[in-house]
Amino acid sequence: MRIHLVNPSDVSFGVAVITPRWLYVLAAATPAEYRAPSLVDETLEQFDLSTVSSGDVVGIGIHTANAYRGYELGRAARAKGAYVVFGGIHPTLFPDEAREHGGAHAVVRGDGDLIWGTVIADCAAERLRGVYEGGRVEGRSFYGGRWDLLPKDGYMWASVQTVRGCPKHCSFCSVWRTDGQEARLRGAHDVVDEIRDLRSRGFRFIVLADDNFYPVALNDLAMARRRADPAQLHELEAVRRERFELMERMADLPDDMVFFTQITMEAAEDTAFLDAMRKAHIKGALVGVESVTAEGLKAVYKDFNLAGDALVERLQIFRRHGVHVLGSFIFGLPTDTAATFDLTAALAQAADVTFAQFVLLQPFPGTVDFERWERTQVDTPKIDNIPLTRHWLLPSSRRPKIYMPHPSLKPEQIRQYTQQVWDRFYSVSATWKRAQCIRSIKGRLAFMLISKLYRQMYANTGIATDSARHARANRMARWLARACRRLFVSPPQARLVNDAAGGQKPAVV
Repeated sequence: MRIHLVNPSDVSFGVAVITPRWLYVLAAATPAEYRAPSLVDETLEQFDLSTVSSGDVVGIGIHTANAYRGYELGRAARAKGAYVVFGGIHPTLFPDEAREHGGAHAVVRGDGDLIWGTVIADCAAERLRGVYEGGRVEGRSFYGGRWDLLPKDGYMWASVQTVRGCPKHCSFCSVWRTDGQEARLRGAHDVVDEIRDLRSRGFRFIVLADDNFYPVALNDLAMARRRADPAQLHELEAVRRERFELMERMADLPDDMVFFTQITMEAAEDTAFLDAMRKAHIKGALVGVESVTAEGLKAVYKDFNLAGDALVERLQIFRRHGVHVLGSFIFGLPTDTAATFDLTAALAQAADVTFAQFVLLQPFPGTVDFERWERTQVDTPKIDNIPLTRHWLLPSSRRPKIYMPHPSLKPEQIRQYTQQVWDRFYSVSATWKRAQCIRSIKGRLAFMLISKLYRQMYANTGIATDSARHARANRMARWLARACRRLFVSPPQARLVNDAAGGQKPAVV
């Protein structure tokens, strides 16, 4: 019995930006008696179904965006006599759908870290259950990745997780429902030990793949202090202490390491936290700005953010404390007007964010937006006999770019305006101006190349409406990705261990 773990994708660039962490975590969770699993990330290469034999186990992890390809692979693997198991956010929400459309024998709901070994054992004993409840694993039980199984020259950045869960409740996000609103922290020692392992394999750039690296805001502490019962305050203070302990340990890692994470805008109020991030080599963060207007923020339940000039000042605080921002903006909100797009582009440049992404509002399952949209559908339109409310069951070429009706803008207007903002923000002149944050000419030229790659991978391939433009964007991204990878990795080195003084030194190998 051979075990295959597959990360589905209908777009392959040959080189990927970030390691799909779940593949390597489940590889680590696979009991040793079943041998090392075969790992396939289709953003690198397509899954070769000829390697699958009857009685094998094929584990497929999907989110909504790649569900169609995942179901396609599941049906094909089942036809070859393999046991097909689905996991991930989407099957957690729709376990029956994975069986109906993906040929699943079983579905794992929730975290797979601890339940995966049971699933494999049940396959071997031919007693597979239909649904396995992985639940929400306590942070100290998170598995690290099986990084010895990494393909050669496959990825630019590695990934490490330090916390699951997010206390917020944004209307467009499902994380707080699937992963919970309680911060489940992984032990600082385990995190740093995994980072050392990755550094020894040549990875200097690592994404902290967390739902929210900043799970306790100063406002949360202030509200807890006003409660008569101090229990919640003590819990939040403990979480905050552990975050600082982790960053103190990370500060002792080699100076050439660079970390990137995801945090909320509220972190700008907490300059002590930002300073600790800088010392811990966390040099960048995705910050969900979402909208530049107060009305837009209220529409997505994110009115703890600021708008207008106050937003510019808030974003600039990150840079002043040594943290570069990847600002994330959403277009297609019901409060958007034609003027919103130009306003957003101007604000992103004025705020001096280093990178930005401009995404279209989409109704993803598990979110408040999706439920509200689904409830209001009357005589739901169909494409190829599939209801629009199940758009992920359509091939990507048949899906609309805009799903939710807008009170004043046509879908094509939203798409075109969004593309224009991408073009404006990543124009040569604007990108070169942002590159001045780097001292050397070589570094600035690298910044230009990386910006071009980011735009190709996340704008042209995602917003292009015609297949020819989409194909050209894929070819360009593939070429750029190969060139860019050399900027991020270094030769493998001896693994770092703690010395008696608490610093780092190479292990004896």
